[in-house]
Amino acid sequence: MIKHIVLWKFLDEAEGHTKAENMDIIKDGLTALLPIIPQIRSFEIGKDVLHSEMSYDMALIMTFDSLDDLDLYKNHPEHQKVAAYVKKVRVGRVSADFVIES
Repeated sequence: MIKHIVLWKFLDEAEGHTKAENMDIIKDGLTALLPIIPQIRSFEIGKDVLHSEMSYDMALIMTFDSLDDLDLYKNHPEHQKVAAYVKKVRVGRVSADFVIES
């Protein structure tokens, strides 16, 4: 199995919305992918609660059966729409994808 983790930092305002509003838009957009992309095995998304100097604003954690399934998700047209919006409202992004050892 593959674990996909993404962390974002967002602009205070972008696309006519506050940071909090944009995080809600993104959360809703990604959550809407669950019934559309069956390759997603698990899904967690949340906003940072510590707001420390090192914190990112939001985290996404997903699990897929394989790298091929992760690629299907990444290249799915509906995911691409959400990703395009995220690019407009973020100032930073880091990610990690790794094999879950049994």
